Amino acid sequence: MPKPKACLLILVVGVAAYIAGAKAGRARYRDISHAAKHLWDDPSLRKARKRARKVVDSAARKASKKLGA
Repeated sequence: MPKPKACLLILVVGVAAYIAGAKAGRARYRDISHAAKHLWDDPSLRKARKRARKVVDSAARKASKKLGA
């Protein structure tokens, strides 16, 4: 059976590793989130989204007419 001191040491090291990893993960998440927001707000991408939306709406109207809805 493991000694109580060894179990406590493993627990403390595990908690410290978890906290360090969580902080590093949060920082990386913020970096990725910022880059994605910057890309999403890009004017050329905004125009492309608008064009794609028009194409989808047009296709939906055509499909609706063919289905008789």
